Amino acid sequence: MRIPPNAPAARRMQFVELAAKNRLPAIYEARTFVDLGGLIMYGADRAVAFQQVATYLDKILKGTKPADLPVEAPTKFELIINLKTAKQIGLKIPQSVLYRADKVIR
Repeated sequence: MRIPPNAPAARRMQFVELAAKNRLPAIYEARTFVDLGGLIMYGADRAVAFQQVATYLDKILKGTKPADLPVEAPTKFELIINLKTAKQIGLKIPQSVLYRADKVIR
C-alpha cells in the first residue's frame, strides 16, 4: 500500500505502528515515517528536488516555455535506517547496508 508523504500525522503514525505490531519490514518514501519509528526510508532527497523545482520556476518566470524544459528525474537519493525498529521487529540489518545508509537512527 502506498502512503502519501503528506498524509495527516495521525495516519502516518497509524501505518508505522501497524507495521511494527505485525513485525513487517516496511520501507517508506518520506523521512517523516522513519522519524516516527518506521524501518527504512529510500527515496529522492527532497531538498535537492525542491532546488530543481526552483531552478525550473526561475526559467519559466524568465520566459522559457514549460514544454521546452526537459523532464528530469531525481539525481540524489537518501537511505535512512531505523535500527531501533529493526531490533524491535527482530530484523538484523547487514553491516554492508548500514555503510551505504545516509543516516542510521540508533
